[in-house]
Amino acid sequence: RSNAASDGTLAKTSDSTTSTRGPSALRSTFVFAQRTAMGLISIAVTAAPARAGFQEVTWDELVPKDWDPLKQFKDMNFGVLSDADPRAAAMLKKMRETWDNAPTNNAMDGKAIRIPGYVVPLEEGKSGLTEFLLVPYFGACIHSPPPPSNQIIHVRPREAAKGVKSMDAVWISGTLKTLRSDTFMGASSYRLEAVAIEIYTEKK
Repeated sequence: RSNAASDGTLAKTSDSTTSTRGPSALRSTFVFAQRTAMGLISIAVTAAPARAGFQEVTWDELVPKDWDPLKQFKDMNFGVLSDADPRAAAMLKKMRETWDNAPTNNAMDGKAIRIPGYVVPLEEGKSGLTEFLLVPYFGACIHSPPPPSNQIIHVRPREAAKGVKSMDAVWISGTLKTLRSDTFMGASSYRLEAVAIEIYTEKK
């Protein structure tokens, strides 16, 4: 699970050279899982002005405390399998299914929250983004496999987000719902109707 970085900055750690498809997908996905479980991929809340009525939360709070993304795979030896091995494909499929159906923290349902993350566009009109995914680390769903679905938020802004581009770092404020979505960029366990989208700035 992800942990807040000690220096209060938004992490850009990812296996950015890895495609979501192609060679070594299984090993790359497993390496990401290990980093996630160890808290090496992180996103942090910085010292930013609080938005009235919205509680600042971390990505850790979206994950049930007793859920381990690697529990079913700890005895599997990924390193000895080639990408052509049918067992590798079966393991990757099982891992993807497990992550795409990751459990939610039901205590977060209906909460008015403010959370930082990176933008993965889904729909865009003339006035800006009308739908996107929010993810906890740079490159997720684009340069590297999607994280577990409980680490993806499907965002629908109240008003189209102008000037927001792919992988921009932003603060999102709105009411969080435990509602599953399947999109062409990844499965999400949460949905948020955003009332505010602000460009993320690092602590100086």
